[in-house]
Amino acid sequence: MGGDPHSGGCCPQYHLAVELIGRRWTGAIVAVLLADGPLRFSELKSEVPGLSDRVLTQRLRELEAEELVERAVHPGPPLRVEYALTPKGVELQPVVRALESWGQRWMSCGADGAPKADAARSTSAS
Repeated sequence: MGGDPHSGGCCPQYHLAVELIGRRWTGAIVAVLLADGPLRFSELKSEVPGLSDRVLTQRLRELEAEELVERAVHPGPPLRVEYALTPKGVELQPVVRALESWGQRWMSCGADGAPKADAARSTSAS
């Protein structure tokens, strides 16, 4: 069960990476920052519908702690704070693009654009 991803065990670094990016809303935040570049808090929030201020703050702090996102304070007036991906965060681009592509091929959304999670669960339960 070493670090070899083909050995049948789960590589600890892989597990840590999946747990970080797989947290609710984290992938969406990274994808928006990849697509739109540096954004203010309110801009990020508006790009990810359904994301609360509390969760966005928490996820940004987690991403900052992992050095994937940097927070830049621009003196005012008005004072402006922007969030941007670091070079380490930008390296997630191929992973995020691959997930987007896979999702477009295999995941279903309703007319409102929301994922059809209930349909997927009921299909897998039968």
